[in-house]
Amino acid sequence: MEEPGRGRKRSRLESIGGGLALRDPAQGRVQRTPARRRRMFRTFAAFSRPGSASQRLVRMSSAAGALPRGKLADKVALVTASTEGIGFAIARRMAQDGAHVVISSRKQANVDRAVDELQKENLSVSGLVCHVGKAEDRQRLIDAALERHGGIDILVSNAAVNPFMGSLLDVTEEVWDKILDVNIKATALLVNKVVPHMEKRGGGSIVIVSSVAAYSPFPALGPYNVSKTALLGLTRNLALELTARNIRVNCLAPGLIRTKFSSVLWQDKATGDKLMESMRIHRIGEPSDCAGIVSFLCSSDADYITGETVVVAGGSPSRL
Repeated sequence: MEEPGRGRKRSRLESIGGGLALRDPAQGRVQRTPARRRRMFRTFAAFSRPGSASQRLVRMSSAAGALPRGKLADKVALVTASTEGIGFAIARRMAQDGAHVVISSRKQANVDRAVDELQKENLSVSGLVCHVGKAEDRQRLIDAALERHGGIDILVSNAAVNPFMGSLLDVTEEVWDKILDVNIKATALLVNKVVPHMEKRGGGSIVIVSSVAAYSPFPALGPYNVSKTALLGLTRNLALELTARNIRVNCLAPGLIRTKFSSVLWQDKATGDKLMESMRIHRIGEPSDCAGIVSFLCSSDADYITGETVVVAGGSPSRL
């Protein structure tokens, strides 16, 4: 005698007069289901119907529950010179990836405008005035992050100045001091202040913004080019020292990017076209071209990357 259900084809669901029943192929007849089973099958059929409210509800619930956390979720990031251009794009992308971002600029009006714009996008962003060349401003930036978010995980050092165009032989001591103080010394001193707070969090990530000019100098910008080359060395040395503290240090070297800072190089079309030809590029980059790579470098996806410089320059030559 066969065990119940063995050797028999499965019954299949059918509709009879708007109700539900089971057809038993072995017996060739339709058997109505008990009331409880009919109700169960009606629920199943309603759920299975494409576009049903039940399916829509489940899809919505699943989607809401399955939304991936950003790669920088709950990280606290400081980004200097971040109210416009590359710094602003980096700050926005990091916030989009889940970080609490503290932006800064030398002018309060710029801070207010940038914070307002990003907060309207429902991003976790705050800001304050910070001139990185001033020790008290650097400390205030760190204190603000600690007060608002309880720690620091990420530093993006983007601030730079370039008060000179012309022959390197004509650069005054005052110009050299200003460029080296802001572009190099301020970055090193800010890192010094941030490292202890990163250690308290178990580690961190630092990205120093250099330039493709570190490899292929921009014409008439000698001191600026030199300062950006120095940042490559600063990155390598910091990475070597800080790896034992679980702090990674990498460098971004943007090429010709469409910003207010670089506008002197491309605003005049003839000058811009000539520069693009010499750089072997077909377009000027956008600030957003730099943002994703920085977010990546600060994420756990880049845990085994330190001491590196990533060039974002559209193919422009970039080797010392």
